[in-house]
Amino acid sequence: MFAESLVCLALNIYFEARNQSTIGQIAVAQVTMNRVRDPRFPNTVCEVVKQGHTYSWKPELPIKNQCQFSWWCDGKSDEPKDEDAFQKAMLIATGVYRQNLDDFVDGATHYHAVYVMPDWSASKQYIVRIDDHIFYRWEH
Repeated sequence: MFAESLVCLALNIYFEARNQSTIGQIAVAQVTMNRVRDPRFPNTVCEVVKQGHTYSWKPELPIKNQCQFSWWCDGKSDEPKDEDAFQKAMLIATGVYRQNLDDFVDGATHYHAVYVMPDWSASKQYIVRIDDHIFYRWEH
């Protein structure tokens, strides 16, 4: 379970933030882990990363572009192509999973790229902008 969780977390870092700074990548990982700890989300890393709408006749198949993290159901390959970037993501995933790195996003459970403005952002508490992502917390 630990190894599977690390791979899911590293893939999320890789596909969501490999072009961001180290702190930006840590922040994305922290959002994932904050969701794992929040009862409104699934309680495992892989379930959080893969959360989204699926087809009723094939629940393991996500509906394209209807996932919490866009890379999971964008129809593209989920195999990392940049081995160095993926190894860095694995290191970050390990540190965040083991809670060895500070929470730069103060409990944030959501983020989006700066070039979009999703409807949900107005209902969340703004926390911080790091690189190309804006982070929010879903208040209780």
